[in-house]
Amino acid sequence: MSTPEAITINDLRQAQRVIAGVADHTPLIPSPFMSKHCYGDFLLKLENMQPIGAFKIRGAMTAIAALDQKTRGVTCFSTGNHGRGVAFAAAQRGIPAVICMSSLVPQTKVEGIRALGAEARITGNSQDEAALEVERLCREEGYIDISPFDDRHVIAGQGTIGLELLEKRPDLETILVPLSGGGLAAGIALAAKTIKPSIRVIGISMDRGASMHASIQTGKPVEVGEVASLADSLGGGIGLDNRYSFALCRDLLDDVILVTEDEIYRAMQQLYYEDRIIAEGACVVGIAAVMSGKINALKTPIAAIITGRNVDMQMYTRIINGLDVQLGDVTIKGQPYDL
Repeated sequence: MSTPEAITINDLRQAQRVIAGVADHTPLIPSPFMSKHCYGDFLLKLENMQPIGAFKIRGAMTAIAALDQKTRGVTCFSTGNHGRGVAFAAAQRGIPAVICMSSLVPQTKVEGIRALGAEARITGNSQDEAALEVERLCREEGYIDISPFDDRHVIAGQGTIGLELLEKRPDLETILVPLSGGGLAAGIALAAKTIKPSIRVIGISMDRGASMHASIQTGKPVEVGEVASLADSLGGGIGLDNRYSFALCRDLLDDVILVTEDEIYRAMQQLYYEDRIIAEGACVVGIAAVMSGKINALKTPIAAIITGRNVDMQMYTRIINGLDVQLGDVTIKGQPYDL
């Protein structure tokens, strides 16, 4: 396997030009509740305000803009939001898109992809199984695979969030990033550490099926079991032949923190009641890590990435009302939020 070309901050600045006017400069707002708790500025980067409701549009637009004009079609495996981004960007280019997902992906995300004109194909019970159908489409039908995380253009696109954060608040000391396959964390860490080497970038994931955490602990990409989670967007593996995101996360992240489903449940309630923001479980892992006391030596100002709003509203309503939630064979016991 050839050595992958290094991704630089110049790639991120090029991505900024590609997405300009469509997927850039989302709001960065203070959270009064979290700022009081942390005794300093705690800011929320509202990627849930993107046209597709999630940050994934940045990487998808950047990657598809780099394709040859004669591309027959694009495909990807996805837990939902990347697929929506690819569907959006492919529609802009006028090329077909087939999004492969597992049965664990919430129906609301499947429907959102179809609404953008792409084919949503449900294959298997894990992201790894959906990836097999992507491989077949590329091998037999000539489609181009747009990886959710292990693609230099995707990472550059997601990294534009880091550029925006430091442009807006050069005094930032800590960035809290939801961590899955690592495209978002790799891009943001590359931007932030290049501009301000002293800044801390912390990746946060759920404590069941956290593939990047397990891989960093092991020292190489490993497979993990994929289970239902309130942070469903963070599910799936990183690929045993990972070329970009693993090394960047291993080398640039200052820490990786895991939070429980109960802590995610509580943080979803908190973000809704205290900041009036509807967001997916994956968005609140940074808040969950802070509120549970799992991050040491937390320095302000802090920015947390609110990655998307494409949540299953039936489940979300149960959480907001303090009711039990069933995740496969696990029951998350409900508890009303104490205002």
